[in-house]
Amino acid sequence: MRIALFATCIGDVMFPQAPQATTHLLERLGHEVVFPPDQACCGQMHVNTGYFPEAMPIIANHVRTFEPVLDGEWDAIVVPSGSCTGSIRHQQAMVAASEGDDELSRRAAQIAEHTFELSELLVDVLGVTDVGAYFPHRVTYHPTCHSLRIAKVGDKPYRLLHAVDGLQLIDLPEATSCCGFGGTFSMKNAQTSTAMLADKMANVMSTKAEVLVAGDYSCLMHIGGGLSRTRSGVRTMHLAEVLAGTRDEPWAAPETTTKVGA
Repeated sequence: MRIALFATCIGDVMFPQAPQATTHLLERLGHEVVFPPDQACCGQMHVNTGYFPEAMPIIANHVRTFEPVLDGEWDAIVVPSGSCTGSIRHQQAMVAASEGDDELSRRAAQIAEHTFELSELLVDVLGVTDVGAYFPHRVTYHPTCHSLRIAKVGDKPYRLLHAVDGLQLIDLPEATSCCGFGGTFSMKNAQTSTAMLADKMANVMSTKAEVLVAGDYSCLMHIGGGLSRTRSGVRTMHLAEVLAGTRDEPWAAPETTTKVGA
């Protein structure tokens, strides 16, 4: 398949190891990955904060950039983020319609039909759960709110992790509870966010996992920062990073990438 990568703005600016690992994984599985250079933000930050008019040019840019999928230039669009996938599928067309641009809304809805979060693409589109990965570590998984409730990826990340050679997956207590990030929520409601983070960190550390895995680096940034400040010794990694490496070819993020909690 020929797959277009939407890296997301947080992936592009702060955590490029996630889109890089996504590309490495898909190419290892025999697919071609292309990076449309005009991509930027999906508009989620603006929409979630209520700035619909300000989100419109961002949504228009996203639609314009990924519209070739409608002409068959690509087979699908992959997003290493449940949060951004949810925004593309459930916010862009809604916002365009509410702002009176029915044509943009229609195009956004069409592109959304071809857009998949990484675990969805692997399991539902490519039909694979065992990607040949090797990761000999004790791991726990945090199902982020948007991936769980908006993108609705279900158990796909767990199925992928269970198939990884050498990986010991430990259930995370109260896994479906929010970590407290929520984008601007963590800034506007700092005390509540901090309390929620403390609960999430306690549950992560109770598993005695070496690595906390999630499908969104926004939540990993929040939890990872707390784990780093408490010197817990727990690392954070995106699902794509865990799936990217094999026994013969371990995945190593380039040294230029940003480390959570650094």
